[in-house]
Amino acid sequence: MNRTAFPIDELLPRIRASLAEHPRLVLEAPPGAGKTTQVPPALLDEPWLQGRRIVMLEPRRVAARAAAHFMARQRGEEVGGTVGYRIRFENKVSAATRIEVVTEGILTRMLQDDPMLEGVGALLFDEFHERHLSADLGLALALDVQAGLREDLRIVVMSATLDGERLADFLDAPRLSSAGRSFPVSIAHFPARREEALEHQARRAVEHALAQHPGDVLVFLPGQREIARVQAALEQGASPGAADILTLHGELPVEQQTRVLQPDPDGRRRIVLATNVAESSVTLPGVRVVIDSGLAREPRYDPNSGFARLDVVNIAQASADQRAGRAGRVADGWAWRLWPESQRLEPQRRPEMAQVELAGLALELAAWGDANLRFVDAPPPGALAAARELLQRLGALDGASITPLGRRMLALGTHPRLAAMLLAPNDRSEQALACDLAALLEARDPLRPLPGKQRSDSAAERWQALAAFRAGRVAPDASRSSLAALDQAAKQWRRRLRLDAAPPTNAPAHRLGDVLLHAFPDRIARQHPSDPYRYQLANGRSAKLFDDSTLYGERWITISELRDDPRDARILRGAPLDEARLQRDFPQRFVTQDRVVWDANVRGIAAVRETRFDRIVIESKPLAKPDPARYADALVDAVRQLGLRALPWTASQSQWRARVRCLRAWMPDLDGLPDLSDAALLESLDEWLKPALTGKTRLDALDEAAFGEALKSATSWATRQKIDALVPTRIVVPSGMERGIEYAFDGEADAPVAPVLAVKLQELFGLADTPRIADGRVPLTLHLLSPGGKPLQITQDLKGFWDRTYPEVKKEMKGRYPKHPWPDDPWSATATHRAKPRGT
Repeated sequence: MNRTAFPIDELLPRIRASLAEHPRLVLEAPPGAGKTTQVPPALLDEPWLQGRRIVMLEPRRVAARAAAHFMARQRGEEVGGTVGYRIRFENKVSAATRIEVVTEGILTRMLQDDPMLEGVGALLFDEFHERHLSADLGLALALDVQAGLREDLRIVVMSATLDGERLADFLDAPRLSSAGRSFPVSIAHFPARREEALEHQARRAVEHALAQHPGDVLVFLPGQREIARVQAALEQGASPGAADILTLHGELPVEQQTRVLQPDPDGRRRIVLATNVAESSVTLPGVRVVIDSGLAREPRYDPNSGFARLDVVNIAQASADQRAGRAGRVADGWAWRLWPESQRLEPQRRPEMAQVELAGLALELAAWGDANLRFVDAPPPGALAAARELLQRLGALDGASITPLGRRMLALGTHPRLAAMLLAPNDRSEQALACDLAALLEARDPLRPLPGKQRSDSAAERWQALAAFRAGRVAPDASRSSLAALDQAAKQWRRRLRLDAAPPTNAPAHRLGDVLLHAFPDRIARQHPSDPYRYQLANGRSAKLFDDSTLYGERWITISELRDDPRDARILRGAPLDEARLQRDFPQRFVTQDRVVWDANVRGIAAVRETRFDRIVIESKPLAKPDPARYADALVDAVRQLGLRALPWTASQSQWRARVRCLRAWMPDLDGLPDLSDAALLESLDEWLKPALTGKTRLDALDEAAFGEALKSATSWATRQKIDALVPTRIVVPSGMERGIEYAFDGEADAPVAPVLAVKLQELFGLADTPRIADGRVPLTLHLLSPGGKPLQITQDLKGFWDRTYPEVKKEMKGRYPKHPWPDDPWSATATHRAKPRGT
């Protein structure tokens, strides 16, 4: 076939030259430039490749197939020769393959199985701006391999819309930019009518485009559901000979995808209803008009299910620009946007890393053996910690290390919850049931609530609908298409597990719960003894059934969907389970312990013998003679619950704490000063308070002296001496008397309050400057008092007070306190704490 010219052709020599000198490259090229299909073949004969393979990552299966087929046709070959592809459940490569197009998750498996990447010379990350989690992980792993094992490995990051400068800085890589092939595109916003559904607005926009503009029409919609609705709306009003209506999404059979990517053989105009698979990497011939809903389905973490779900969200401005550009590939084009012109979009797409659940990522990192990889955007620490905790419950991690089960789970290439469930059964029939449940958990709900009927919370009803579909029956509240997709997904799982057993035709409800518990070990739940609608969960939380729940009365259940709420979580879906099965599968999680605990209800200690499953209390009996050594732990827990105010603070101890906290702020370089903040004291209760509570059975048995010594226990004698010298409790004033200094620390502002010296004015005669503490760094705030102890002045400038304010104070006070000295010259007067001697 004759090779088509592409705008990127003129950049290919610079790309080859850059990679000959540098192992990494950032390549920016707009849609239509040809980067996806022209860059890989251009590198095949480079000396550094040494006959090895090029692996190119695509974000979607449609794009991977299309790119491989296009490059193969350019060479006059079939796919599977020089150019091949690998996607989930499909493999078109051979020993002759030199360019291998893969979906993003495939690269992670390649790297985990062979970190040396034997036989691979270059990795190309296409459409990296989509920022899928698997692409970010793949790049991080590839950079680690390149840094430690394969300095000769080439890494090229390609995109149409990304922050190329930032990425080039991160990779320490050259940055090249290509022109695109595009014609002017007129952009306008197609107004919606009052309360108009998307499908009707899209139909009107298509009809307008067909009437006013030439060429094919590409309509961007968020998903298959919306595609079906728009297709139905268009077909309802279609006339004979009208444009051909086609669909394009990732679940289409290959033959239908191929048809969409080729011109109509009869020259008819086409309307292509597509998801964002058409946004990049695939070219649709003849498109002159784009109608953009401004929506896409993207993964978001769903706390109800514990999985990432595809939610309809607004696209980013970069995606909107890229979609519009599809109208200008062959000639001038038009883009109609179905959102108000006043609506502002986010500039760039947020990385998946920041908005999905990270159990899969955590398992990959554990298998890799190094969690400190270089990510373009680092995983959120909180989400990563929660993911590791779940993996430990699933048996995939032992501490931070991956277990043999964890490696088997990883090989399945699905969410760790599903992998744990699929690998748990020993019975073939139960394993086939697990395949059905995996399909149900991954998919949308196949049941639709009938009018006047509450949506059922029974997982068994969903599975029974699937079993009935296989027997040729479809319930009134079930979706035939959804059940067909579920049946196909379950078949794929059985094929993946090499399981030749047929799915069961019936199963008791608790059998589902017995299987599901391996996916949701944190959501195994037991009915509360005093409230049959409430359940205690293994993770320590509680949740409640709806009033009309089909699960009412079940003693044990596995919750597969849960609407979490700090006040009152709701059980959305679940199945009963057999307690005997729970004991058989998780014997190590049933424990009987003697516990001495603080009971906040009675504000006292309770001693009980508890039988628990994780954090579910199954049985609790009072202990007649508890171990006295356990009381200290219970009392420490009491302080954690009640707060530090429950301890016997005296004024002296509060001052000690304030002095130390102030000194840490005033002299941060001083070694040995303990952190006495609320958070630090509560965190270290076991170290400083517990020894003082040993042998005590009540919190009020801790006396003030013992508490004071406990508070100072972390401070060495030498440091205590420094504290007394730098922030003394008392100071000698010119009268020869000692006067106390008051210290305070503002916890909310996390800053010291100025220390206060309250002293009668006459006791400071002869003192020129304000006294200072903390090695002269901090002036005291002087509260100058009258002979009767009333405040006269507050100042940190004693010299200024003598100069400016004292004459007025003397004039007013001399008549009120005639028996006390009021000298004209306070600088040279003798300080005293007494009245004038009689007769003077």
